[in-house]
Amino acid sequence: MKKIILTSIIGFAASAMFAQNPIIRDQFTADPTARVFEGKVYLYPSHDIPSPIEQLKEWFCMADYHTFSSDNLTEWTDHGVIVSQDKTPWVNSESYTMWAPDCIYRNGKYYFYFPASVKDTLVGRGMMVGVAVADKPYGPFIPQPEPIKGTYGIDPCTFVDKDGQAYIYWAGFGGMLGAKLKDNMLELDGDPVVIQELPAGDKGLKEGPFVFERNGKYYFTFPWVKNNTTELLAYAIGDNPLGPFEMKGEIMDESPTGCWTNHHSLIEYKGQWYLFYHHNDLSPKFDKNRSVRIDSLWFNPDGTIQKVIPTLRGVGITDAGKEIQLDRYSHLSDKGASIDFIDPANTFKGWKTILNQPGAYVQYNAVDFGSGKAKTVKVKAISADGGKLVIRTGHDGKVVAEVSIPKSTQWKETAVSLKHAPTGVQNLYVSLAGNGSVETDWISFGN
Repeated sequence: MKKIILTSIIGFAASAMFAQNPIIRDQFTADPTARVFEGKVYLYPSHDIPSPIEQLKEWFCMADYHTFSSDNLTEWTDHGVIVSQDKTPWVNSESYTMWAPDCIYRNGKYYFYFPASVKDTLVGRGMMVGVAVADKPYGPFIPQPEPIKGTYGIDPCTFVDKDGQAYIYWAGFGGMLGAKLKDNMLELDGDPVVIQELPAGDKGLKEGPFVFERNGKYYFTFPWVKNNTTELLAYAIGDNPLGPFEMKGEIMDESPTGCWTNHHSLIEYKGQWYLFYHHNDLSPKFDKNRSVRIDSLWFNPDGTIQKVIPTLRGVGITDAGKEIQLDRYSHLSDKGASIDFIDPANTFKGWKTILNQPGAYVQYNAVDFGSGKAKTVKVKAISADGGKLVIRTGHDGKVVAEVSIPKSTQWKETAVSLKHAPTGVQNLYVSLAGNGSVETDWISFGN
């Protein structure tokens, strides 16, 4: 299937991607809202692009939305563009302000909520929240002719309570706002209310609300510039969808590399909770081009949230027959192991793992070998002087294979027979035997 880089058109065939963190690697994605629909996880992110206009060269630039789906959180299908600024009647088609969205299912329809800059019309000015409606979670979505009256602001989030009442939340000029939605999901049912109990306005920017319910408690979560640096993720808990809420703590610390924004959602899927968020993995020098990540999340017995530590490995079990990206490691040895971009000029080519000291290793957890039918391993690698990789399924476990990487200035695929065929889900260790240096793109096991 064809992969689409950066820009797409409505109606192209869905494309599949295999990834850990970040989970989408052929385009920038940010502000991820994840939802469970029809037994799958559907992802509704915003879509960062390099700006085609001068005034947004150093700012966020977004012209459309894609949706993605997965049933294992590892293999993601891109369903293409679902809404775009040039096909939405009320949106200024030259604004590139299609920021963080959401999608919700109710009464047999899927409602996609998104902010954008309004045309200079009787509707108003500034940014408002609009709706597009579909019969399926991947579309086609039909944008409504006007935005929702009374929703000046950004970052909509929707929530349907157990009694069937729907709510919408957003970040506006008056702070964090919430309101009931009418049954048609297209209008506010009453005036918005300000969510009062969050840190006061002079205690840092707050945006991107995400609300969910668990065990009768309502969680109001949000990005927060607490320390005048970058956004962390915080949360409050209440007994009602519109509050009052009591501040409880933080879900994720500020970015260790200085990515200014974070934006998130939380879902439970197949008995496990997950945090979706973003980071500038594929654009380390420009934090307005971001990429979606996933990590597992746990609750304490009292309902508070355990802080999530970001990982490269992410979530999901990797099929041993797929390309295993060792650079999305679970652990690296303290010496002689590192990662870098394959091509710094084109980060979409991904990363490589570099082992350059005897015994240096990379650990990659949760690889599924099934019933043990694998007979060979293939390694895509490059080595200036040649080197040998030893593959094990445990630091002191059996040797699965020894792979001699030939001396070369070009990437080569080397295949060898296995000494031992692993079974089931195993942690994988790849180490460097002897001197030299080996750079690895991926490894894969075959029958």
